[in-house]
Amino acid sequence: MPAPAPTTAPADDPALLRVEGPIATITLNRPAAFNSIDLSIAKKLEQLGLEVEANGSVRVLVIEGTGRAFSAGGDLQTIGAAAAADTIAPVVGELLKHYHAFIETLRRMPKIVLSSVQGSAAGAGMGLAFVTDLCIAADDARFTPAYAKIGVSPDGGSTVGMVGTVGVRRALQIFLAEDSFFAQQAHDWGLVAKIVPAVELKAATRQFAERLAQNPPAAISGTKSLVYQAGVTPTKQQLDAEEAKIIDAMNTDEFRAAVKKFTSKSK
Repeated sequence: MPAPAPTTAPADDPALLRVEGPIATITLNRPAAFNSIDLSIAKKLEQLGLEVEANGSVRVLVIEGTGRAFSAGGDLQTIGAAAAADTIAPVVGELLKHYHAFIETLRRMPKIVLSSVQGSAAGAGMGLAFVTDLCIAADDARFTPAYAKIGVSPDGGSTVGMVGTVGVRRALQIFLAEDSFFAQQAHDWGLVAKIVPAVELKAATRQFAERLAQNPPAAISGTKSLVYQAGVTPTKQQLDAEEAKIIDAMNTDEFRAAVKKFTSKSK
């Protein structure tokens, strides 16, 4: 594995990016605010997401938080001030314009996105953990829907990631009847792929990302797009998409090499 590339921003930026071979890592970097989402981090995440999407060498993107929390969700200092000033629509609208653009990029990019969760993931932070393609969590990670407690509905991709995984009824239960739940429960519901001891999270995340990055780009991009569209696409259209994707993948050098290796063993 090559030496880590330098971050693309100063160490005090609200979000940081580093690229190590086929693995990129975006780090939420507001530890004093438990990596809550304000306008500064939303804009930075939008920028970094586009950078990763455009980087053809990256196969896996890891999203992590620095400090004791993954993310506490929307920044209530910002939102509370807007509520007091009666400027909710423009302030929250501007924040979500950039943050939702980041979420769209995560779902669209032809790379596997892996969230690595330690400590608390609340509100939009929980949404971010589960809107990614896969999630690995520390055994003490705690997920808190938070929205209904303050009288609002979910945002930040929370319903996008949740409903597709657990279904409508479980999603309603989580958002409206669960104060919080831990990594094991999230694993049982299919929201978390792997649980590891907190002290091993960094190393286990790297190992998981490296395993995912072993897949050729055509396999990653084709599988991701097909899986996400399968539930909303008519059968004939989905079968046509499968045909197009597999033919594209079979025209790559990686496929030719893999088939040659396989057929030579069987002789």
